[in-house]
Amino acid sequence: MATALCTLILPKVVQSNRGISRTRAVLTRDAKMKVPYEVKQGQSRLFHKLPSGLNMEVLFQKGLQPDEEEKRTCTENPPLVFVHGSFHAAWCWAEHWLPFFSQNGYDCYALSLLGQGETDSPAAAVAGTLQTHASDIADFIDKEIKFPPVLLGHSFGGLIVQYYIANTREALKGSDSEKKSLFPNLSGAALVCSVPPSGNSGLVWRYLFSKPLAAFKVTRSLAAKAFQTSLPLCKETFFSEAMEDQLVARYQQLMTESSRMPLFDLRKLNASLPVPRLEDPAFKVFIVGAKDDFIVDIEGLDETGRFYGVPTVCIDGVAHDIMIDCSWRKGAQSILSWLNDLK
Repeated sequence: MATALCTLILPKVVQSNRGISRTRAVLTRDAKMKVPYEVKQGQSRLFHKLPSGLNMEVLFQKGLQPDEEEKRTCTENPPLVFVHGSFHAAWCWAEHWLPFFSQNGYDCYALSLLGQGETDSPAAAVAGTLQTHASDIADFIDKEIKFPPVLLGHSFGGLIVQYYIANTREALKGSDSEKKSLFPNLSGAALVCSVPPSGNSGLVWRYLFSKPLAAFKVTRSLAAKAFQTSLPLCKETFFSEAMEDQLVARYQQLMTESSRMPLFDLRKLNASLPVPRLEDPAFKVFIVGAKDDFIVDIEGLDETGRFYGVPTVCIDGVAHDIMIDCSWRKGAQSILSWLNDLK
């Protein structure tokens, strides 16, 4: 099984009938996760070589083609690029949301950021900064995707997406072609249980004053990584009460294996925030949160909505890991409705 999982793919651009770069050359390499994630039927594990020479893991699932009658009436769906948060990797999208959106006609790419999942690690104490992570995503989009995609980010991945979309304005203002390619244009962005533009410090202080026990638990769970050894704490932090313990244990193991190094230096990160404002009022942003989110509270969700001047959607009966929680379909359906309105 391990040998099969380690048959990976490196980039070679080939124009497909949907205009998306495909990857063909095959390479065998050792898995970085001790318990590698096995891709589902219809999914491929690809690797994109970054300018640094490091390889970024990409889990890809092609959107189902419409029949001939639908082709005459429908417009081209934008590709979807998914960005995970701390303690996760591309696998968290591959479980449910990649199959769901591909079945609805969207080509789906889930990325593992540096030092996470099967992606290479830099020679540093942390994986990167908002700028370096966003630049890696931009490099992938620029070189591998032919149509402006929709960028979707979860938790701290949502903060990376916010940095990305804030810097697309520099590309619009740029006069030379090199500058324009730094942050390729998008068709829109979805922020999923996202850390707000000011970072997580506001969340922490609110918890300290209003929910001191919850503040202690979330600090112990995330900062001290106690979620890795305590199944009840992992469940309370990321999942709904109705989530089966067997599934929680599986995801607990994947989260532990995925996060070989921190995504950020949080002190330096908070010093760089808030992210710049989006200057293009026509840019489409969708903000969805979870009512039972133990990490990002309602005020954090509303802060993000106010920052972008758009209403927020808060899903009942689902927790922070909205894409792998037992009611994952609720969040996916809300995003699909928004995506269909983009056409």
